Amino acid sequence: MNDFRIELTRGELTESTFRVSAAVVDADGGIVASAGEPELVTFWRSAAKPFQAMPLVADGGADRFGLGDEELALACASHSSEPAHREVARRFLERLGVAESDLACGPHVPLGAAVAAQVAREDTTLTPLWSNCSGKHAGMLGLARTHGWPLAGYERAGHPVQERILDAVAAWTGVARQAIATGVDGCTTVCFALPLSAMALAWARFGVSTDPAARRLRDAMAAHPFLIAGTGRLCTVLMESAPAGAIAKIGAEGVYSAALPALGLGLTLKVESGETRAANAALVGMLTRLLERFDRPALDRLATVASFDPAPVRNTRGEVTGVLRSAGALQFR
Repeated sequence: MNDFRIELTRGELTESTFRVSAAVVDADGGIVASAGEPELVTFWRSAAKPFQAMPLVADGGADRFGLGDEELALACASHSSEPAHREVARRFLERLGVAESDLACGPHVPLGAAVAAQVAREDTTLTPLWSNCSGKHAGMLGLARTHGWPLAGYERAGHPVQERILDAVAAWTGVARQAIATGVDGCTTVCFALPLSAMALAWARFGVSTDPAARRLRDAMAAHPFLIAGTGRLCTVLMESAPAGAIAKIGAEGVYSAALPALGLGLTLKVESGETRAANAALVGMLTRLLERFDRPALDRLATVASFDPAPVRNTRGEVTGVLRSAGALQFR
């Protein structure tokens, strides 16, 4: 077994170590590289969002409601609640003809550090529109409206919206729908548990697919990386430079998925402790090792995210006390 991992240092010592499991897969399902347990079954969380948005486009909802690339990108996003994100979410709901009160997601502290500090300072009352998942939920409401299904309960298992999404997840991952375990995500809707290799396969297929719905979502994400995350966040910074055409999406509890269309590869990783801050370093470290092997010229573009691996660790005065860094190797097949 290989030992790809994330290390947290303090001074000269490694204070903590975070084990990483991952699968790197081609569009035919072949495992190209791995770490830890590539067949580990875990929840995909928000890294599944493009596939949750897929039925909205495939079933004609995007055309029916005149949704543009910005709305479609936000449907795939875990945004930072910055003003531009909230404005696209507002316009998304308006085009669907639904109200913010129809959103089943609850508000939470914004993922963007600057926005979080501002709302705390100003004692802002947060509403569902501020949720990082408001675009995903808007897309689900749009799917319900497309088919004439009830809006009430759209987020719950068994609702036609969730049944249609489960079909899409099964199709893209190659896992039979009865074999997909489900749970309730942090934003109240259904989330899916699958092997890492199946998640990576879906992303590999997404990166190279000629399916019109997939291409439309992929192009929307690539055209609007800021909407996918936000200022200073890894998804956005990485996709702005796009080494090997990278499209990336973070999930909660240490999950990350990405497609590298130029290489025909998809990957999903899980920091097994669920340490989200370690997931950034894990993704950059993994991409570095892949590009060193398959596309060395693309390494120059990866320099834009070098601050995520190693990432400085600071104390309460802002002084650097250590780093969070990737270590070890991937196992190539």
